[in-house]
Amino acid sequence: MNTFYIFTNKTKDESGKMTQYIRDYLNIKGCVCSDCVHDKVEGIIVLGGDGTMLRAAREYVSYHIPLLGVNLGTLGYLAEVEKEDIETALDCLIENRYEIETRMMLSGIPVIAGVSSKPQTALNDIVINRKGPLHVINFNIYVNGRLLSTYSADGMIISTPTGSTAYNLSAGGPIVEPRARLIMMTPVCSHTMVNNRTIILAEEDVIDIEIGRYKTGEKQEVDASFDGRHPVSLNEGDKIRIIRSDKSTKIIKLSEVSFLDILHKKMSIV
Repeated sequence: MNTFYIFTNKTKDESGKMTQYIRDYLNIKGCVCSDCVHDKVEGIIVLGGDGTMLRAAREYVSYHIPLLGVNLGTLGYLAEVEKEDIETALDCLIENRYEIETRMMLSGIPVIAGVSSKPQTALNDIVINRKGPLHVINFNIYVNGRLLSTYSADGMIISTPTGSTAYNLSAGGPIVEPRARLIMMTPVCSHTMVNNRTIILAEEDVIDIEIGRYKTGEKQEVDASFDGRHPVSLNEGDKIRIIRSDKSTKIIKLSEVSFLDILHKKMSIV
């Protein structure tokens, strides 16, 4: 690689010092740092943390350019490189000593009053949470057109393997190797003991989550968000259709450290 774009979370690099350092280092090595993303950019260097990686993935997914995450935060799974190792990482990019992992994404299509809205993509998860007063949400879950179950819960998380270590993990869901190809559905604080477990579905399954009735005469309104952003309001009778996206995110991997090694380092659970 010799042509790059730097995507910076300015709250994590307020002075721009790290961004400028990387730009200067690449220029000294004879590389080009573009001021915008275009078809000649070979790699996007993302400065921030996992949230910044998610924003970059959504924003630039149509360019099919691999991302390298530099962790300027406290806990990162997507942002592999620590700032003290940045020169070594940049040399690996320049010398083409890296691998690229392809991560599946989800596509969520809100259907409001029977009308389908523009699909939204997510690398981590699509989350349906209550909006307004604190009350339980009733969900009707359909898989491939057939009713799977009815849930009463505070929310519902539909996640990719990449998103297994995010909100899914906090809600008691399983940790999944990020290169796997499957979809997880995890209820948030289920109000029944029977339906409080994660359901693992195939990557080709079509999931329809319909907002059920709350109480007669009371409005049921929720938000569906995509990687924690771009909320869409849903009311009783509305639904969101979730499928594997035809788009994917490319992540640059520089080390031979396994996913389990990263878990051990980040969480000390294995």
